[in-house]
Amino acid sequence: MAPSAPPGAGTVSAVPDSHLPPVEDLLSAAVNALGGSERPGQITMVKAVQRAIDEEEHLAVQAGTGTGKSLAYLVPSIRHAMDSDSPVVISTATIALQRQLVDRDLPRLAETLAKELPHEPTFAILKGRRNYLCRYKATAGWPEDEGDQLFDPREVGATGRMVQRIQEWAEETQTGDRDELVPGVNEQAWRQFSVSAKECLGATRCPSGMECFAELARARAGEVDVVVTNHALLAIDAMEEFALLPEHEVVVVDEAHELVDRVTSVVTDELSESGVSMAVRRVGRLIEQPIADQLQEAGEDLKALLAAAPPGRLDELPEVLGLTLALLRDTSARCVTALGPRGADKDDPERAGQRKAAFTALDEVHDTAVRMLEAYGHASEIDRAEVVWLDGGTDRRPPALRVAPLNVGGMLRDRLFGERTVVLTSATLALGGTFDGLARQWGLGESSEAETGGREGSGADGKSRRGRGWTGIDVGSPFDHPRAGILYVAKHLPQPGRDGLPQQYLDEIAELIEAAGGRTLGLFSSMRAAKAATEALRERLDVPLLCQGDDSTMLLVKQFAEDESTCLFGTLSLWQGVDVPGPSLRLVIIDRVPFPRPDDPLTSARQRHVVAKGGNGFMAVAANHAALLLAQGAGRLLRSQDDKGVVAVLDPRLATARYSGFLLGSLPPFWRTTDPAVVRTALKRLTATES
Repeated sequence: MAPSAPPGAGTVSAVPDSHLPPVEDLLSAAVNALGGSERPGQITMVKAVQRAIDEEEHLAVQAGTGTGKSLAYLVPSIRHAMDSDSPVVISTATIALQRQLVDRDLPRLAETLAKELPHEPTFAILKGRRNYLCRYKATAGWPEDEGDQLFDPREVGATGRMVQRIQEWAEETQTGDRDELVPGVNEQAWRQFSVSAKECLGATRCPSGMECFAELARARAGEVDVVVTNHALLAIDAMEEFALLPEHEVVVVDEAHELVDRVTSVVTDELSESGVSMAVRRVGRLIEQPIADQLQEAGEDLKALLAAAPPGRLDELPEVLGLTLALLRDTSARCVTALGPRGADKDDPERAGQRKAAFTALDEVHDTAVRMLEAYGHASEIDRAEVVWLDGGTDRRPPALRVAPLNVGGMLRDRLFGERTVVLTSATLALGGTFDGLARQWGLGESSEAETGGREGSGADGKSRRGRGWTGIDVGSPFDHPRAGILYVAKHLPQPGRDGLPQQYLDEIAELIEAAGGRTLGLFSSMRAAKAATEALRERLDVPLLCQGDDSTMLLVKQFAEDESTCLFGTLSLWQGVDVPGPSLRLVIIDRVPFPRPDDPLTSARQRHVVAKGGNGFMAVAANHAALLLAQGAGRLLRSQDDKGVVAVLDPRLATARYSGFLLGSLPPFWRTTDPAVVRTALKRLTATES
């Protein structure tokens, strides 16, 4: 997205930069101009954000749906950008929120505030380099790999047709932004036209550098007041030595409950035979064949090893794997040496591109092998920093070794929070009534420090508790949860097992849906459970029943919203990605408390690490994970002031387990019951009043 106007453009007011209106006045002007009304939680939040910026203190804000949190952080962000002549970075987890900000919220707000500020606020969106079309690669100037070549546009396959569409789009696009290519294309097709930051030749060396879409987007971002980006790029910018984002003093992290997972994904590496083969193909044409063959043989050893080994966590390094990793490390290093000095062939862009691609692939093999070897040899579990596991792969993805850090809090504390003021916000941050769980994951403080008056969290009571360096505050929600919603826990049902949905669960789901007249969002802990429930109930129910996977999720949600009697069953992406206000959604069913799988390599390793340090691994990892998803799932029910309904959790552990208080304390304060007759009567009454 191009900036809305260059700095200094727009409607100029008589207000000097050093005497900007108070943030409360700017919020009031914006709300009035947009035809809304100020809400207590929004006013509290806008003051808290402004105070955090002024005092250079980190802030965590839980703001329930309907609070107007986007406006509450955008107004003080824009004010700071004007006052400091420094951009503010807004980071989101999802493309949907990025688009909402740059397509709706910021344009309307910029126009509204233009007459209140020295110039009309400007903004731009910035993504990772892989999201932009590479002009040089698109013109066939980039080396092609076997298995990664441009498809013949005449090919009848779906990917071939996508490649042809990209080629046609490349002739007319003004931004090169992948998200503007509608309908979208798969990763295999897009990879033919994009490069990673490490593969890029650099603007000064690339023949297309002056018209590079990624560089133009960076240049635009350097000229605006607000830069909208994503958590992955924010993490890369913080972790790498080179800057991807313009210099800034303030970051707002929206959808902050996903920050740790997104950062973990960025710093997770993998090693597979296909990755080694790509490195061999790229370097094979540039060095003596016997040296490349050594790396190829090491890759074949890895392939055989991964095919024979069972998937799962590797707590100890098997001798044969250690030898294979050392061989990959050494043979890739020999290939790098054979390539010669980096930066050569400056006068030959084509050869420079070939060498850069080869160096990138070889570095990934070498550095990942080294990282995996160094993950072992610690004196005790307390000293372990990373976990290595074997992902068994699928029919479409080969087996791979992966390595990830047990904790990203230290990285975030040193690289993100140490350099700038950070505001973290979401509808779900206070787990079990406190910010402490997520704060520890972010690296903002340990519970022992909170107990002794150090960095500290906040209860979910609207009161903030300030500590050294950060503040947590829950500004509440405009919804009257006890009057608008019921939390029903099916205490009479058996505990869920591993053998699929019991018949009692299916009967309970059917009775609840019949009472609600359809209008149900079913959130399941696995796709297998969602499909099993769909198959079992489609013939039994008199209402349409959709299941995730029947069509694109976007189209399914659209159909669900438009037909009031329709039900939609699905899994993880529906827990957090559905916004359906109005009578189409009156019942949210959650089949079980969404704990991570016991055999998940990363979460199980993190639990064990917490235990080794003397903590409660289950509560710190598994219960936090479950509480976060439960709160997100329950949050699907009330999306507007007029919404009413029921959140039904079929798992009786939410009422009976020792940790149930923690989970319940993470949920909105609905009126609670365990009586199935009461909840069915309430749903029937609601259906009758709306029919």
